[in-house]
Amino acid sequence: MMRYDNIVDKKLLRNIDSGIVITTIILVILGLVAIASATQVGSGGNSKYITIQGVAFIIGIIALVLLLLIDYNSFGDMQTAIYIINILLLLSVFVLGHEAKGAKSSIDLGPVNFQPAEVVKIGFILAFAKHLERRKDKLNNLSDLAISSIYILVPVALIILQNDTGTALVFIFIAAIMLFVAGINYKYIIGVVGAFILSTPLLWFFALQPHQKNRIKVFLNPELDPRGSGYHVIQSKTAIGSGQFFGEGLFNGTLNNNGFIPERHTDFIFSVLGEELGFIGAVVIVILFAILLLRCIHIAKAAKDTYGMLICVGITAMYLFHILENIGMTIGIMPVTGIPLPFISYGGSSLITNLLAIGLVINVGMRRQVIRF
Repeated sequence: MMRYDNIVDKKLLRNIDSGIVITTIILVILGLVAIASATQVGSGGNSKYITIQGVAFIIGIIALVLLLLIDYNSFGDMQTAIYIINILLLLSVFVLGHEAKGAKSSIDLGPVNFQPAEVVKIGFILAFAKHLERRKDKLNNLSDLAISSIYILVPVALIILQNDTGTALVFIFIAAIMLFVAGINYKYIIGVVGAFILSTPLLWFFALQPHQKNRIKVFLNPELDPRGSGYHVIQSKTAIGSGQFFGEGLFNGTLNNNGFIPERHTDFIFSVLGEELGFIGAVVIVILFAILLLRCIHIAKAAKDTYGMLICVGITAMYLFHILENIGMTIGIMPVTGIPLPFISYGGSSLITNLLAIGLVINVGMRRQVIRF
């Protein structure tokens, strides 16, 4: 049963973390400016992307505010229903989805594409956090650990079947961090890591598809396929390097304006910012993300219960993976996986999901000292 609070309650409003709100707004504005530059709106480019991103931002803000009205513990009460909805959403792609860039992970809704896995990230965190809270004293029992593993593997398997390895890795990372914080014994973590390392040859020869192997090879040496799979990283690194210290100026990036940066409004938008804002601009963006992550961690530590803490931990892990992977792949230290940069990359589903996640963190922070009767 949903538990609602009056949003104008002074106690709740006083607990809203202004730092996380301001940082999020700045990142979204930077994203809109970067998308405008990447799509060359100022020089007659297509304004469709800015319009869709702007609409997604408005929808996301409305959803965020509505989310603040609901006591986050209500989602814990609906754990089973949320988990089932997550699975149904992932299954819907196999019936209604269409294939793009080798992955069948989105549903065509006319002017926009809906990616169920983006929304499921939030649903998974909400459900898995309650799952862990209820088993926090039994996590190191093999039977309960097996149940937790199945809980994780079902959505991950469905995403892998969609041929979206990058998103599957996000789920695995979120689950691993949540398990660690919930108190799983380190020996299990070492065991899983050791098993993965030992099984690497088997994965390489029997599990990985040719295009996945090629990504790994090109990640290690982009020059193996400079006009194919390595092109993205080579052009991205060139663009970021050409920005030097102060950048070439917004809307003035040479490689951006001449179309040399691939996927420049989505996966490689950090390359556009690096070229046009330079080292200083890139550092500012990294600092903004660091502030966001630190505020999420602060709220997690201040949460009044384990469920709220684990929600914040899961969301922090989600952001951290996206940030490290996206920025890392643009500078050549991480493989290219198609993971967007939170709040900045173009994508309505991604932006709304990230705003909902911020809403949940604020929700936990707002109610850290509120007692329900």
